[in-house]
Amino acid sequence: MRWYSTAWNEFQLDSVLMVTIEVVFAVVAISLLLGVPAAYALARRNFRFKRAVLLIFVLPLLVPPMTYGIPLATLLYSLHLGGTITGVILGNLVPAVPFVILVMTPFIERIDPKLEAAARVFGAGTLRLFRHVLVPLLAPGILAAGLLVLVRTIGMFELTFLTAGPDSQTLVVALYYTVFAAGVRAGQLIDAMAVIYMATALIPLVIALRVVDPTQLVTRVRSER
Repeated sequence: MRWYSTAWNEFQLDSVLMVTIEVVFAVVAISLLLGVPAAYALARRNFRFKRAVLLIFVLPLLVPPMTYGIPLATLLYSLHLGGTITGVILGNLVPAVPFVILVMTPFIERIDPKLEAAARVFGAGTLRLFRHVLVPLLAPGILAAGLLVLVRTIGMFELTFLTAGPDSQTLVVALYYTVFAAGVRAGQLIDAMAVIYMATALIPLVIALRVVDPTQLVTRVRSER
């Protein structure tokens, strides 16, 4: 266990983990606040070019992050946001929000619109409808989407690497710099840091898989189509 203690102190993992936690939970919170209403609009409304809008949302999930990460990082640095925690959060939101939309849309489509109509008949406005009707019904989907975004953000190397600075590195970027930094380090130190990173990503993934079954989600999407 001394290698873990040495790695923790030498690589200042306490500060790195704090940055990781700050970035991850900010991305999860903002992506849910933006993604759930957007998924509701796409699930309940029919409008022209809806398929084109869906394609635009899905593109960041289909295209390799490096292809749009470089121009995104250039834009953030031109706005003086590159190298900051804010820039890292904004960069990770690009794929996180579409991911929430993709996960939440089948959950929303399963809710009977008559429940929403009944709530509006009894005087519920849009905000009250979301708070008292939709959010309780969508709680499993929101929890699943949040946990999956959390795992995805912890492992997102490309966008974080391109937008992070010395004081805004998450654990995966710190691990990369540790492996390729100049100098000679004991292999056990790098192995210990890799195990810490794996545990950090694995624990929320296990929790997420207990909440949602990916195979059921895919089946549900296909059945809805």
